[in-house]
Amino acid sequence: MLGRKVGGKAALVGAICGTLPDLDSFIPYADAVAAVTFHRSFSHSLIVLTLISPLVTWLLLLRCLKEPLVSFREWWLLVFLALVTHPLLDFFTVYGTQLFWPIYDYPFSGSTVFIIDPAYTLPLGIGVLCALFLQRTSRPRWYANLAGLALSSAYLAWTVAAKFNIEGRIKSELVAQRLDYDRLLSTPAPFNSILWRLVVMAEGGYYEAYYSVLDAPHAVEFVFYPDEKELLMPVSEHWPVQRLQWFTHGFYSARRVQDALVLSDLRMGVEGAYTFNYRVADFSGDRVFPVTSSLLALPVRREQLAQLSQLMRRTFTPVH
Repeated sequence: MLGRKVGGKAALVGAICGTLPDLDSFIPYADAVAAVTFHRSFSHSLIVLTLISPLVTWLLLLRCLKEPLVSFREWWLLVFLALVTHPLLDFFTVYGTQLFWPIYDYPFSGSTVFIIDPAYTLPLGIGVLCALFLQRTSRPRWYANLAGLALSSAYLAWTVAAKFNIEGRIKSELVAQRLDYDRLLSTPAPFNSILWRLVVMAEGGYYEAYYSVLDAPHAVEFVFYPDEKELLMPVSEHWPVQRLQWFTHGFYSARRVQDALVLSDLRMGVEGAYTFNYRVADFSGDRVFPVTSSLLALPVRREQLAQLSQLMRRTFTPVH
């Protein structure tokens, strides 16, 4: 945005503004479901970030950005783009980003990129490092930075194409195997966009399957897992239950774990090792009582670690 005018200070401003939206993680919430579902809401709203970008620019100018060669408008453009590209990139993950809060609080999730993907991050990082450490008058630093941005952006486009391709194959398989289902989720496996995990919600539970963009056409093994959503009936009006049903777009399971009623977000993790598991109610005999939600760290068993290892191997061994 600023060319050669301010050097590394531009990267510092970009780092600060690119981090600001995630500072909402430090807001204390008494309810675990509130903490996870209000993240990426107001702080990731394109509307809010657009409105506060002049204020953020003014505060930065007040403290540390006094540069005679750079106008307020130029600084504002840098700040604005650093702020809004954060939630736009978050949209490509499965978590859910409320891009138009407060007008429309729907948590958009493209679900085409894993939360950590070296194929996206490395080109950007190399380009930025070249821009920081090569001489300011060096033309290759500009080309390296541009190439990093172009490659990363092209990779995002690839992940969208890969997602449509995988979902097309899976829908054909569901029809071929005559499996009735309510909704389908495709999300990339950890650290890549080659292998994809599929979650298919059905009556009484859900199916999980994996498919690689490198696979030859083949019959997909859909593994069915029953859940116990009927247990939610006594607490169907409980706010954490309703909030998670909304936040997960319906991709959740309900199970009794000892004396707790636990809701798991099926979008993040793998079967038996989900990232977000919430205790939303307790059992006393056959009765169910709502409680303040809490995040549970369910123990990971040895066979689950073996499953994750197999998943990584599956990434590099396509079906022929």
